[in-house]
Amino acid sequence: MSLINTEVKPFKAQAYLNGKFIEVTEADLKGKWSVVFFYPADFTFVCPTELGDLADNYAEFKKLGVEIYAVSTDTHFTHKAWHDSSAEIKKIEYPMVGDPTWTLAKNFEVLIEAAGLADRGTFVIDPEGKIQIVEINAGGIGRDAQELLRKVKAAQYVHAHPGEVCPAKWKEGDATLAPSIDLVGKI
Repeated sequence: MSLINTEVKPFKAQAYLNGKFIEVTEADLKGKWSVVFFYPADFTFVCPTELGDLADNYAEFKKLGVEIYAVSTDTHFTHKAWHDSSAEIKKIEYPMVGDPTWTLAKNFEVLIEAAGLADRGTFVIDPEGKIQIVEINAGGIGRDAQELLRKVKAAQYVHAHPGEVCPAKWKEGDATLAPSIDLVGKI
């Protein structure tokens, strides 16, 4: 079964954010747009490049009213240690959620149980707490924050404009489509 348009399942987790430990629950994902960004592990190789890229683009996400939640199966303590020891991770101003019990990784269906790690999963969640975008990458394939921003803008546009859809390569300001019988076979 696809996770698209399903509501985020209940969870409670500890996170590291700007020098503090905080609690994050599914309620925090409601009322605004959210990105839940799973990565395999702290102190690794592709992961810091992805998280750093998100940090470099975080202001753009915030302008769109989007909060980012980075999640791995590490603890929030490990997130703090990584944040304190890595120049790339030190840039992060969004919550780094610990999931040592695998609750989130199971809820979002990204758990690699044999390894105790999460796949590279990206989930865009609307203000009602429903998943609108699901993207899963193999471990060696890093993601691009600019492409994620484009997808978030498309999801927000479609959410705000029922009856319109965004075609391939759509960027903010481009034409959209209004599916109808008159459009069939004309694209």
